Amino acid sequence: MTTNPTEPIHGRAVLAILKLLGGQSLMTLAVNRPDGRPHAATLGYMNDGLNLYFITARNSEKLSNILADPRVGVAVRGHAEEGEAVGVSMDARARVLTDMTEIEHVMGLILDRVPEIAPWAPGLGKTVVVKVIPETIEAVAVIDGRSHTQTYQIGDVEAVMADVDYEPSAVARLF
Repeated sequence: MTTNPTEPIHGRAVLAILKLLGGQSLMTLAVNRPDGRPHAATLGYMNDGLNLYFITARNSEKLSNILADPRVGVAVRGHAEEGEAVGVSMDARARVLTDMTEIEHVMGLILDRVPEIAPWAPGLGKTVVVKVIPETIEAVAVIDGRSHTQTYQIGDVEAVMADVDYEPSAVARLF
């Protein structure tokens, strides 16, 4: 596996990462327990650009840990063509959404993508919506049978996304 130093994210990498995130629905989320041990869980997510969202119970261990320490790690694995992103890991910050407009937007995204979840989705009184905002993303592509990684500094996620015209069917190679 080859690794490149961290660099600012660029348009081609954003497209490759968006294609991977939009094509998957499960992530592994790692949070820090109070005693410092990691707690990892696989759960469903929805992405809106590079930000990820998930719903969790108000009384979950994940939420308790996030409220105590918002630093999280995320891993998403997918399937891709040669040179496209086959996996990403993120160092990120998580926060509970409190703005109802943003919550309704995310819930709309979820129901548009997975309408069959509606009958089983618990009410917001028992759950919260958590936003995961990436700080660095390490993307992995396979080229000639070998893994290649690149770590990107994200900076302002909204500014990064402002210049991106994303088409899910576009070819989006990392390297």
